[in-house]
This record gives sequence, C-alpha cells and structure tokens, in this order.
Amino acid sequence: MDDLSIEENRKAQKYPLHIQALRVAWAFGLLFFRMVPRPFNAVRRALLRCFGAKVGGHVNIANTATIFFPWNLEIGDWSSIGDRAQIYNLGKIIIGGQATVSQGTHLCAGTHDFSDPATPLQKPPIRVCSQSWICADAFIGPGVTVGEGAVVGARAVVMKDVGPWAVVAGNPARFIKMREIKGRE
Repeated sequence: MDDLSIEENRKAQKYPLHIQALRVAWAFGLLFFRMVPRPFNAVRRALLRCFGAKVGGHVNIANTATIFFPWNLEIGDWSSIGDRAQIYNLGKIIIGGQATVSQGTHLCAGTHDFSDPATPLQKPPIRVCSQSWICADAFIGPGVTVGEGAVVGARAVVMKDVGPWAVVAGNPARFIKMREIKGRE
C-alpha cells in the first residue's frame, strides 16, 4: 500500500480558480441570504439565481437553510426548503416541483472514494422528484433519487433510491408502505 502524503494532498487543487472565486463570493452572498427576513422569499430566490441556481416560482427557502453551491441547485415551482436544512451540493441537487425538504434535513451530494488512499472527492448528484416529502432531520446520501410522491420519514437515513409513492423510514431507511393519496388512482 502506498503511503499518502497529507501535505501533497492538501496542496492539490480540488476546484478550479473560477469555482474558488465563486465560493468566496457566495460566502458573502450567504450572509445576505441569512439576513433576509422570513416572508421575503422572492429576495432569497433572486439572490440564489444571481449565483447560478435554477429556482422555480413560488419557492420558499428558509433563511436558516445552508446551500453550499447555489450553481449546483435546481428547484421546481412551489417547492420548499425548511429551517436549518443542509443542501451540501458539491454535486448537482435537483428538487422537483411541489416537493418539501423539511427542517434539519441534510442532502449530501459529496463523498470520497475510500478505496483510494488519497480519498479523492466524488460528487454524485441527488434528485428529489416532484411531490416528494423529505421529513424533518432526514439524511439523503450521495447519488440517491427519491421518486415522485415518495415520503422519507423523520430522521431516516437514505443511502439507496426510493421508489415513486413509497414511504420509507428508519436507519437505514426501509420500505414501510405505498403512499395513498385521496383522488389519485
């Protein structure tokens, strides 16, 4: 097994210069994002768009949510991201329309290849499909797709795809039942 040089690893450039510059600019943008009072969602949407996010209409994002890289976020119409949600979008995170990402939720689109001694960064995308609900304090891991209309229970840990209209819960998340919606066939 090759020895890993921590010094060389830390000196390695993980992001191109333009992304590093965007990260610095967003650090200041995030301060402004946090200062925008709760009812002014349109201002937060506009700020995210200025930093490259694709944000639909009527989207509500709490000012206490943390979005790491706005340029890697897409969120559809009438969706919401709750208080203290962590949108760790090193890779692309796509949230469909009419989806809810509840308070304290952590969407983690970044990991490392632990089979390589240098543990290189990986950025598998996350997709939360339309009409899905990620309940409070749930964790959605890298590369996961939460299907249309699915519900991820509170504090669930999801490391595998969730099928459409499924309800999952637990750690690790397990299938509980299919979601029944009145009037849906």
